[in-house]
Formats: sequence, structure tokens, C-alpha cells
Amino acid sequence: MHYSFLVAPQAASRLFGPTSLLTSLLTRGRWAGQWLSALLGLLALAAPAQAQQFAAGDEHTLSIYANGTLWAWGLNTRGQLGDGTTVNRSAPVRVGTATTWVSVSAGRAHTMAIQQDGTLWAWGDNTQGQRGEGTASLHSVPVQVGTATTWKSVSSGAYNTMAIQQDGTLWAWGYNKNGQLGDGTVASRRAPVQVGTETTWASVSAGYGHTVAVRTDGTLWAWGLNTSGQLGDGTAINRNAPVQVGTETTWASVSAGYGHTVAVRTDGTLWAWGSNIDAQLGDGTAINRSSPVQVGTATTWKSVAAGYDHTMAIQQDGTRWAWGSNLYGQLGDGTLALNTPSPVQVGTATNWASVAAGRYYTVAVHTDGTLWAWGSNSSGQVGSTQLLPSTQLYPERIGTATTWASVSAGIAHTVAIRQDGTLWAWGDNSYGQLGEATTTLRWVPVQVGSATNWVSVAAGSYYTVAVRSDGTLWAWGANIQGQLGDGTLTQRNAPVRVGTATTWKSVAAGGHHTVAIQQDGTLWAWGRNVFGQLGDGTTTLRWVPVQVSAATTWQSVAAGDYHTVAIQQDGTRWAWGSNVYGQLGDGTTGGQRNVPVQIDTATNWKSVAAGNSHTVSVRTDGTLWAWGDNHDSQLGDGTFGVQRNAPVQIGTATNWKSVAAGKSQTVAIQQDGTLWAWGRNIEGQLGDGTDIQRTVPLQVGTATDWKSVAAGGYHTVAIQQDGTLWAWGKNSEGQLGEPYFSPDPLLIEGRDGSLPLSLPTFSARATSLRAAPVPLGSGAVLTLDFSSAAPLVAAPLTLTDITGRVLLRRLVSAPAGPAKLVVPELGGWPAGLYIVRLVINGCPAQVRVVKQ
Repeated sequence: MHYSFLVAPQAASRLFGPTSLLTSLLTRGRWAGQWLSALLGLLALAAPAQAQQFAAGDEHTLSIYANGTLWAWGLNTRGQLGDGTTVNRSAPVRVGTATTWVSVSAGRAHTMAIQQDGTLWAWGDNTQGQRGEGTASLHSVPVQVGTATTWKSVSSGAYNTMAIQQDGTLWAWGYNKNGQLGDGTVASRRAPVQVGTETTWASVSAGYGHTVAVRTDGTLWAWGLNTSGQLGDGTAINRNAPVQVGTETTWASVSAGYGHTVAVRTDGTLWAWGSNIDAQLGDGTAINRSSPVQVGTATTWKSVAAGYDHTMAIQQDGTRWAWGSNLYGQLGDGTLALNTPSPVQVGTATNWASVAAGRYYTVAVHTDGTLWAWGSNSSGQVGSTQLLPSTQLYPERIGTATTWASVSAGIAHTVAIRQDGTLWAWGDNSYGQLGEATTTLRWVPVQVGSATNWVSVAAGSYYTVAVRSDGTLWAWGANIQGQLGDGTLTQRNAPVRVGTATTWKSVAAGGHHTVAIQQDGTLWAWGRNVFGQLGDGTTTLRWVPVQVSAATTWQSVAAGDYHTVAIQQDGTRWAWGSNVYGQLGDGTTGGQRNVPVQIDTATNWKSVAAGNSHTVSVRTDGTLWAWGDNHDSQLGDGTFGVQRNAPVQIGTATNWKSVAAGKSQTVAIQQDGTLWAWGRNIEGQLGDGTDIQRTVPLQVGTATDWKSVAAGGYHTVAIQQDGTLWAWGKNSEGQLGEPYFSPDPLLIEGRDGSLPLSLPTFSARATSLRAAPVPLGSGAVLTLDFSSAAPLVAAPLTLTDITGRVLLRRLVSAPAGPAKLVVPELGGWPAGLYIVRLVINGCPAQVRVVKQ
């Protein structure tokens, strides 16, 4: 929230000057004109720039480089990054053009910073007056706070700000319900007010609802919210003016977290108090403390940072220590251990200089100036291109495999089959729906058993069903409605066989019911049946498969949440179950059907897909039709909220090939291999790079080689013709197949700069993160030349545009010695300037980027 630490700046040499090779290349020939302004914006980024000072907020991060430029990344819904937008950033973007920033502090959704001339600047949320410049409007770029030029330091709380001027006076503004401003009232302030009359304030730290500060005489003071004892005055009484914490005069530094406080004394001892529900005090217990308690017996503590529910500290020997909650890997110890009650050394490195703790993540700096981060990356706040945010707006490739054959998406889990017949799963596993014998969430694909004869798979709400090549049917996951069909209501964490039949052909999984077709054309159903969705003429729950009608000509079937639709071999369309939203398409709304009913007289229905409460279908003439619920424009007919109780044609195209329906979104492929999407998009499930709902089909990217697609609850997965698998949308449960958090420290900025510049054909030694601005055009092919002293194993390669938007990720592997990698995917992007980044994983290598 408010954590910012200063690292002594080191001399920064310039990679270019008015007569340098780079400048010459940039200002003449094909580098001139339209590319020049874009490239100049990258030059400051390319200069050797060590993190001079940095701050971790709730879900956004900022860093000042030695050249005085300010960079930000992470959550930006309130403009807290200061880049003039409200677009989240998963990689650093520059804040304005100033080169005179000296300190920065991040609150929950606002940011404060000071420039060399002593002026104070603010941006982001201001609903509580926390910016202090007298307005209530949102600002997405820095605005000056008053006219004073004597600001010395600033600390941002959740909804308030505290700052010290050069004369030692303390000032406060913003939210004050709990007295956290310390001005003797509980009245919020939209402009700075002085706290008392003292002129001896040395440092201040603003937490979620309380504030702590040290005076020049070494005394410690606190005020604000005190429900967990975070003020340390031995009570649980809120204070609206500073109260002294004990009588000691040896306090050196202090940090305020969400509900706890930690501090270091001049003798090197470490102390903590306040909330301890997640063991964040480090005293070996989970007991709240209303007075300071010593953490261990060490007398070598150098600095400490309090996060939301975890604590990080550095000792004088440069070692890093952590304790408290680790649910998102915020301790950086390589695990997700629930709680760590006492300080544990993390790793063996002895070059940690300073650390800042955010809500569920941590950033830290080495003594060589490199910036590292770990923990939750839900909004891109870790800033690593190796991690996905919790919502991915663009298609993201999953792993490096090129042998994916089919895929299915559930509410929050994904299952897929490879060409070798192996089955893989990832995402939410709370009900064992991944089938790998545990209930552990998986962030990357894991193989389900050892069988190599899987031919089709379907993911339901919290369960999975699949068919093997021997005609056997298997199921696993949630079973409270009998949807697994094994004759029980017992949850299964691994595949169990459904009955003894060996003639199963295909299967579909709905909300809590399952339907399947056997090789003789008979249709079977089981599971929940309160709306007649099984079609057996009853509303009775079934624990084992029951035959649906006597027909033996069923061709395909789809299961929605509470309804079922199917096509027979003669091209007729049938439906049954709930019709609350007109999802049966029979021209009526409401009621239900307990047996299959032929919906119309058309005999040219080809394929059908059922979403939560809407249905979409392709006819043999290539036209696309939809009906049912339309609250999120999932029908794609250009309307919003207008439900349809009979099929309406979507557009005029006659080249639709296949369609998939998610909870409230629809995706489809045309015969030319293009991919289209529409409907709900808050979680980015349409893959168009926005979170804007679409009322008509919108093409996803420019690729023309999409083979198949599946829509889940709030995410989408698809396979291209080359066998690669892609995913986008919500990733909170790992359903995209790549973590959005890291339990290990990741290098965010290299010691030689944020994105070291390497022009095409310009070789440079790379030991960490390299980047090359490459003007790619239509049909261009990018080649990377390696000469590595050691093999490269799964080195992440990322392509972004100049705004930091991630367009492509690949894992690169190469043997030791000379190697060459051609990246053909880059040829599909429009002409423009792109940044190619490659993480070398510490292996010394020569990297040459060549545009052909």
C-alpha cells in the first residue's frame, strides 16, 4: 500500500549520445519518420537504469530509475499508474516525461510522488480526497498538490496520505473515519492539514486504517484504527491524535500493514504488534498483540516491510526473511505454504538491499540494482512477462506442445486430449474434476492417469466425462446430483468407469447432468433432472444412465445448465428441459419439456451448442442461428437483453463451420479458419484485447488457422491447425494453463536497464532480460541467432507492442553452442514497432535478432 524504499543511486552511463551508432540509425534511412517518435519513447527505457526507489500498492507497482524516470505496472482501473489510461499493465510503462522523480508511494488505488524540486504530485483514485489536491475527480496523470516546494517524504495509506516537509512538520489528508489522519478529528480532508505543531517528525508510514511515525528523538507514535492492537499502545481503542508507543527512544524505522505493525530499533532488534491471524507478527503464534513483542532474538535486522497479511525483512548481512500468509506465494520461498509463524530465511542470497510488501505480492531490490518480484499477479502487479494476470485479454499459448487434438472448458477447469491419446487437465480442482487423484488446483496441464486411448472429453460445471477408444465411458469430479453416472453420489478424484457398456460414441456435460450417444444411435442421460433436462419423461434424479426415447438416430447432443438440445441424423432439431429464457427455441417462453420435442420442420441442422441458458446452432448451408437468454448479448444478433424464443439468424454469413457456447459468451469458427466471439467480456473471454461486451460477432485477431474452440464459464480455449493450444479470459483458478502468481522471485528489471535496447542485427551479451524493437511488417519472419555457453531450457520469449501489450509468448529451448530459432508467428501481425524480449535464465548467450 504505502511501502517505498530508497536505494542509493549509482552512476548511469548512456548507451547512446548525439554521435552514437544507435542515434545515427534512428534518425536516418528507414528508421526515420513515423518510427522515430515511437523509438524515442523507448530510449530512456533502454538506458542503464537501476531501481532507485520503488513502491508496492494493493495491486500496482512503481519504480524510479537512476535517470529519474518513473515507471508503473499492474492494476490501473482508477488511473493509479499515471500513464494517462485506465488500462492494466503487465509490464512497466513510463509515467509522463519527467526525469526528476526522487520518491514514490502507492496506496490502494492512488499514487503519490515527489520530484527533485520538492513538489508533490498525485494521481489515481480520489473518492476520499486521498490525493490532496482539492478535487474529487479521477486523474490518470500526475497533478501537483498545492504549490509547496518543500516536501521531503510521503506515504500512501489505503484511502489517505501522510507526508513530511523539510521543516519536520507532518501533514495529512484523505479518509479519516478512524482518526488515521491524526489531526484530532474523524473528519476527512481533501487538502493537506498539519498534524499537531511538532517539527521533529523523521519518518511516517500509513497503513490501511492506522498510521505510525518516528520522531528525530527516536520515539514512536501511532494513531487511527486499533481494533487489532495495531497502534501498540496496549489497548484496542482508536486514536485520532498521535499517542506514544511505550517510552523507548531507540526506534529506527517502522512499517504499517493492513492490521499489523513492524519496526526495527537502533540495536537491530525487530518488533511487531497488531493482527496475527495469519502469523504475520512472526512471534511463533497466531495471537494478536496490543503492545510490541520482540520477533526472535536476532540483533541484526536492517529493514522490514508489512504487507496485507505477510511480513518481509532484510538482515544486515543481506539475507532475506519472510513470515505470515503465503497463499499466493508472497513469501517468495518457492512454496504456497498456508502460514509461516516465524521468520525463515528465503534462499541463500546475501545481496538483498531493500524490500516492499504489497497486498499479496512482494518486490525487492538487490544491491546490484536489479528489481525482483513474486506473489500474486492478478492485475499484472508483479510485472513479469512470465506470468499471466488473473484475466487475459488476448489469446495466450499454453506451453510448447504442438500435438493438441481436442479441448473442453468447464466453469473453471480445462481438459484436453493430445494426438497420442493422453489426457491432460488444469485449473480448479476443488471437487476432483481434474481427475489426477487430488483436489489440488493445477496452474499448468497435468496428465490424467497413464492411459493413451482417450478419444473425446467434456468438462461440466465441476466434473468431467470422457470416452476411450475401446468404447468405455469414464467420469470424475462432483457427483452430488449423480452426474457421474456410477450409481453413487460420491465425489471422485480420479476417473471411474460408467457401467459396463463398450459402445459409447460421444458425451456432453452440462451444469449437473450428462448426456451421451452410443454407437447404435441411442441417447442416454443421467444426473439432475428437476427441469426435465434428462428427457426421460420424469423429473427424477438419475444415478445411472437411462435411455432417452426409443429413437436410434441421434447424431449429436449438447447439454446446457438446465436444458438439452440434440440433432438427429435426418437433420431435425430436438430440445427438452427448462425454457425460462426461450432456450428450447420452440417459440414459447417459460415452462419446461420432460421429453424431447422436435422444434421445427427444418432438416438442415448440422451442429448445436448449449450455454448456460442460450443455444446456438450451425446449419448445413453455413448459416448461424441463436436463441434463448441474451442478457449479455450472447446471441450475437445486435441486441442487448432481448431474449429470443425461436432461432434468429446471426448476420448474413454463410460460411460458419463450428460454434461453442460458454456461460454467457459465444465463439465460432468460419470455414476460412477465422475465429469470432461475442457476448459477455468482463473477464476477457472474447479475446479481443478488451473487456467490452459485444452484441455481434467480432473477429479475434487475424489468424486464419483456427481448428476448434471451446467456451467455459468465463474463459475460452482453442486449438490451431498446427496443434498449438491457446487460452484467454479469466484465470483466477488457473484455467488458462499458466500461473498468475509466482512463489519464486522473478527478475523484473535487469541490472543494465528495464529493457536493454538491441536493434536488429545488433548483437549484445544477454544474461537476464533482453529486448529488441523490431519494425515488423506483413509476412515478416523473425530469426533469433543463439550462441550459448549452456543449453537454454524453456526460456520465455515475449512479443509486445510499444505500449507493453503482450501479443505472443513462447518458451524457447536451444542446445549449447550456435542455434537458430525462426518465429513464424510474428508474420501475422500488422506493420508496426514491436518489442521482442527473451529471458535467458542466467545462461551467458549472444542473441542476435534478424528481421527477414
